[in-house]
Amino acid sequence: MNILEHFGKYILMLSAMFTRPEKMNMYMKETIRQTYQIGIGSLFIIAIVSTFIGAVTAVQFTKQLQDIGLIPMWWMGIIVRDTLILEMAPTLTALLLAGKVGSNIASELGSMRVSEQVDALEIMGVNTSAYLVGPKIIGGLLSIPFLIIIAVFLGILGGYVVGPLGNFYSVDEFVRGLQDGHTPFYVFIMIIKAIVFAFIITTVSAYQGFYVKGGALEIGAASTRAVVNSSIIVIIANFIIAFLFL
Repeated sequence: MNILEHFGKYILMLSAMFTRPEKMNMYMKETIRQTYQIGIGSLFIIAIVSTFIGAVTAVQFTKQLQDIGLIPMWWMGIIVRDTLILEMAPTLTALLLAGKVGSNIASELGSMRVSEQVDALEIMGVNTSAYLVGPKIIGGLLSIPFLIIIAVFLGILGGYVVGPLGNFYSVDEFVRGLQDGHTPFYVFIMIIKAIVFAFIITTVSAYQGFYVKGGALEIGAASTRAVVNSSIIVIIANFIIAFLFL
C-alpha cells in the first residue's frame, strides 16, 4: 500500500504540471536556468569519466583479444564504438547524473519545502508543481541526451588515443573498426535510453524533494533516496529497453 501511495502522489505531481503557466517568461527563464545548471554544470565530470571509460574499455578488450590470439586489432574500433553507444555512455552517464543532478534537485526542493517557500508560492496562486518541477524535467530532457552524445564521442576519443599510446593498435586499425558495420539503429536505442533516463532522474528526484517533511535530516534522507531510487529505476529501465529493442 505504501508503494501505491507513493506512486499515486508521483502521478498527481506530474499531472499537476499540465496547466497553463501564470507567466510564460518566468517559466522560460527557470527552464533555461535548469538546462544550463544540469547540462553545463555536469559537463566536466561527464567529459573526464567518459574519456577514461573509453580508454579503459579499449585496454581491457585489447588484453582479451591478445590472449585469444589470431583476432584482428581493428575489431577494437567496433567494440569500443558499440559498447559506448549501447551501454557505457547512456547508463554510466545516467548513474553519474543520478548522483549529481538527482541529489541537487531533491535537496533544492526539500529546502524550499522545509523553509515554507513552496507554501508561500501556493498562497500566491502559483502552480508549484509546474513552476518548480516542470523546468527541471524539461531541462533534464534537453541537456542529458546531449551529455550522453558527448560521452560517446569522448569515449571513442579515449579509445582512439590509448591504442597508439600503449602500442596496442594503430590509428588506422581503430578508424577502420569505427567505420565497419555501423548500425544506425543502435544510435536510436541510445537516444531512447537517454530520454527515458533523463525523465526518470528528474521526476524521481523532484518527487523525493517535493514531499519532504521535517528538517535538515529529512532533506539529507530525501537526497539519498533520490539517488538510490533513480539509480535502481534507471538500471531496470535499461534492461527493459535492451530486452524490447535488441
